[in-house]
Amino acid sequence: MNVLVINAGSSSLKYQLFNMKTESILAKGLCDRIALDGHLKHTPANGKPVYDSDIPLPTHAEAISAVIDKLTSEDYGVIGDLSEINAVGHRAVHGGRKFFGSTLINDDVIATLEDYIRLAPLHIPANLMGIRACQSVMPNIPQVAVFDTSFHYTMPEYAYIYPIPYKYYELNDIRRYGFHGTSHRYVSAIAIEHLNLTGKESKVITCHLGNGSSLAAVRDGISIDTTMGVTPLEGLPMGTRAGSVDPSMADIIATTDGSSLKEAINILNKKSGVLGIYEKSSDFRDIELAAGVDGNTGFIDSSKEHDKRAMLALDIFCYHAAKYIGAYVVALGGLDAIVFTAGIGENSPYVRKAICDRLGGLDVCIDDQKNVGRVSGFRDVTGIGSKAKIFVIPTNEELVIARDTIELINK
Repeated sequence: MNVLVINAGSSSLKYQLFNMKTESILAKGLCDRIALDGHLKHTPANGKPVYDSDIPLPTHAEAISAVIDKLTSEDYGVIGDLSEINAVGHRAVHGGRKFFGSTLINDDVIATLEDYIRLAPLHIPANLMGIRACQSVMPNIPQVAVFDTSFHYTMPEYAYIYPIPYKYYELNDIRRYGFHGTSHRYVSAIAIEHLNLTGKESKVITCHLGNGSSLAAVRDGISIDTTMGVTPLEGLPMGTRAGSVDPSMADIIATTDGSSLKEAINILNKKSGVLGIYEKSSDFRDIELAAGVDGNTGFIDSSKEHDKRAMLALDIFCYHAAKYIGAYVVALGGLDAIVFTAGIGENSPYVRKAICDRLGGLDVCIDDQKNVGRVSGFRDVTGIGSKAKIFVIPTNEELVIARDTIELINK
């Protein structure tokens, strides 16, 4: 059976087609600049050429049609026709208080997602555009929503209830939800397997570090706490997000700039984090280069000039990550492993080392030589004498979505 996985943004649509018998990728691609000038990059896994060209994509529906055309075409295709797609799995960012797991999409689900736009106004409209586009082009193929938030619904009440008037939880669904759930779920399961603790007590902290970053405390495969909140703004400082700052900050910024509260929140979401400190870029590769970091070894090159703001941005990020790890060791009551994943976690030996070097009080240490370089597969980078394992595990959120999708349609 084949599952098409869709991750729709406001002007983009990423996709992967899986053969679920082997869990192999048949093709993947990206429709970009939707509603602007349009571009499609389609990469088949069967040796056929890559399609990479500008193409009119006025809406997400045309983007889906273009994807189907390339998947089934003689020159670029990997399947004979549309009937070979058995289901579509959609990444859905926010499930609110209703969706505790993945679900088949119907009119009631769509109506609930429309209501939850108030919880994730930047993400859910894009998710809905992807869903509606697929329904339009593939009306007879089952669609499944897989929620970023669902892995974290196991958090205890004292971890997800905010200390604000309780009516906001009861009437307005305001609570900690957490995000990156498919990633935390995937890598924590692999870590537990490598620890030989499947079915036994395990205490794992997963660090999904990318332009958006979050940590999760995972006990026995179950999330008990996570850094992001009712929105993805809370928690670690990130590429452009401030993370957890004094809530009065928005009002102070608005008053200082003479702007609206909405504009101040936009600053905290899109102009803060490491970008706010370094000012020149939110890309950690640029920041590490400016700070004199050797991207392969993770060591500081003393012969290079160091940008102090760039180093400060890295220090702030790594300090807060280490601080959350310490807090989660308390929440878990111990620690078996720390997992690094996602764009920065998998590709920055400097960030991994800088975080672990701050964990000496927990008797956790990283092996500098094993830590060198980017990671393409599972890697154990634990240092000698470390009381907890340190793993680097490439995430695969799309595979989690495909697995949930096939499980639901086979029920």
